[in-house]
Amino acid sequence: AGYHSESKAKEYKQVCKKACQKAIEKLQAGVLAVDVVTAALIELEDSPFTNAGMGSNLNLSGDIECDASTMDGKSLNFGAVGALRGVKNPILVANKLLSEAQKGKLSAGRIPPCFLVGEGAYKWAVDHGIVPYPPDMMATKFSLSAFRKNRRKLELAEKVETEMIQTKKRREVSENTNDTASLDTVGAVVVDHEGNVAAAVSSGGLAMKHPGRVGQAAVYGCGCWAENTSGPNVYSTAVSTSGCGEHLVRTMLARECSVALQAEDAHQALLETMQKKFIRSPFLAHEDSVLGGVIVLRCCKCSLESESSINTQPLLVEFLWSHTTESMCVGYMSTQDGKAKTHISRLPPGAVAGQSLAIEGGVCRLRSPMT
Repeated sequence: AGYHSESKAKEYKQVCKKACQKAIEKLQAGVLAVDVVTAALIELEDSPFTNAGMGSNLNLSGDIECDASTMDGKSLNFGAVGALRGVKNPILVANKLLSEAQKGKLSAGRIPPCFLVGEGAYKWAVDHGIVPYPPDMMATKFSLSAFRKNRRKLELAEKVETEMIQTKKRREVSENTNDTASLDTVGAVVVDHEGNVAAAVSSGGLAMKHPGRVGQAAVYGCGCWAENTSGPNVYSTAVSTSGCGEHLVRTMLARECSVALQAEDAHQALLETMQKKFIRSPFLAHEDSVLGGVIVLRCCKCSLESESSINTQPLLVEFLWSHTTESMCVGYMSTQDGKAKTHISRLPPGAVAGQSLAIEGGVCRLRSPMT
């Protein structure tokens, strides 16, 4: 979620298309949701057009520090990394943390970590077979150009003589460097052939952020959420968020959307959540512009008279998205589709980013490959 120019629309859509195709390849090979969603994120992280992995926003020190997380709806396990340097695909480390935690306790009864940051996350990744990547090769021409431009703005602000004007100028610079164009976190949601759901998210964070800053992409309940049908939950749900990390952390938007999606009308539930729990959230009462977006998936087994066994019942899947940013690029595909559908969603004409929202989506019925 952020701003996607018409001149680069083709490139943005192509990125989403490739991620969808990679996910479908994995699903057709029988790979489970939590690993499928990771494969999709790797495609997105590797693109120079996204603010995740390669080409991420640079921080104040000129370094790239990434956040990522993933959640498995079946086991409810979660893995995350924050402010990670020197790894090309942060989502691989998050996925590895999740899978290692599923093996149980460590030696001497120690609890395995689910969330690591900074140097500790890097060392753990390397110790667990993740190939390191030179930090100075993570930047692209685009991200370096943006950094130099933003740095010049900051240097200019620091030359202002009076403290009052200096404060005003710095505020203006902060608003300009952290505009909606720099919020393009990537995410994915998946349901596999067994009906398991998973979600993942990855981000390079805000442009010119303070070193060590961690955004919603790494925080439990804020960046992503996935939960299979169980107990009182009629629907399996998967959610991934994008936008201003501070706004998404303070509202725990991923978890809020998942809870809301247990209502009968998914579209109405998501609309009300974005309005009441995000734009008009009491936790963001002093914010003039609340920036964020979500993709959500929910599914359940269809109950049809002709389907005698629950194992042969098709899945009813709903996929929706909503955003308060100027635009959001989305792509979606099922194993029944010949190609991915991609779309750049934009706010209605006259709507103000951060104060209004767009919401779209659809429903499909998927036959289980086991039938």
